[in-house]
Amino acid sequence: VQLQASGGGLVQPGGSLRLSCAASGSIFSINVWEWYRQAPGKQRELVASINKGGSTSYGDSVKGRFTISRDRTKNTGFLQMNSLKPEDTAVYFCRVVRTEIPFFVWGQGTQVTVSS
Repeated sequence: VQLQASGGGLVQPGGSLRLSCAASGSIFSINVWEWYRQAPGKQRELVASINKGGSTSYGDSVKGRFTISRDRTKNTGFLQMNSLKPEDTAVYFCRVVRTEIPFFVWGQGTQVTVSS
């Protein structure tokens, strides 16, 4: 599986962005889609995840503002980010958890900057 993330950019506080993560290759092996982020000087943190059954989970800092989804027909995962705050500024990475080796596959990061 290969992942291609896109959709980052510069947005004002309170604005929205939608990140996409397009998968190619052995997509049938994907069990979980995840989004992580890493701000300068901080550890990478899990932002949101969605499993094959559609169950979602979110980090406390983004609950109620971010929504994770995936479109199986397009083999793409999404992260809709609303009410963005400056503290959401980070490089965002998508990752999938697979049923076969390699169990974890990362996409390249996409920069999100929230600033006025």
